[in-house]
Amino acid sequence: MLPDHSLQTSLQKIKHTKTSEHPPRVLILYGSLRPESYSKKAAQEAGRILESFGAEVKIYDPEGLPVFDRQTYEHPKVQELHELATWSEAMVWSSPEIHGNMTSVIKNQIDWIPLSIGSVRPTQGRTLAVMQVSGGSQSFNAVNSLRVLGRWMRMFTIPNQSSVAMAWKEFNDDGTMKPSSYRDRIVDVMEELFHMTLILRDHTDFLTHRYSENKPKD
Repeated sequence: MLPDHSLQTSLQKIKHTKTSEHPPRVLILYGSLRPESYSKKAAQEAGRILESFGAEVKIYDPEGLPVFDRQTYEHPKVQELHELATWSEAMVWSSPEIHGNMTSVIKNQIDWIPLSIGSVRPTQGRTLAVMQVSGGSQSFNAVNSLRVLGRWMRMFTIPNQSSVAMAWKEFNDDGTMKPSSYRDRIVDVMEELFHMTLILRDHTDFLTHRYSENKPKD
């Protein structure tokens, strides 16, 4: 017999959910190891924008993270990534587009985040925003692939996204982004992520409940 999914039961669960009062916690990942990484600069710009909205932001440095091998889970960089993923309530993934897709650097970070760490699911129910930078004309290949990964990681990927074309033209010498429609879009994306995180973060258990994982064993 299927469980009771009546409207009354659902409303009662939402009614008794406590409202979080701490700032939304956002983890940002970027997909390049180059010193002059534009995906990193875009990530940092996104972080500053989120902080201006009131979020608490942490940016993970992928330098030194080993190639995913399903074994080196005790490595300090892997442990750091796991701790940040568990801490977060939302994520931003920022990747360059190389050969028409995301980079191995961003994919390696996502590969190292498991669907579950013991009883904790570090991505399920988190909100996600995806971004990409390109050296040439505007493209959406990387963000489209990141969306596939977000769905696979059971995340709520927001509809808006950012793609910065000819990124080498879009940043000041101090790493901040020049005023442009590209920056405006990043502001829009971070605003949407911030709002969706506020709305969804207290209802994660309710929204991600699965009958197949909770049905009676008999």
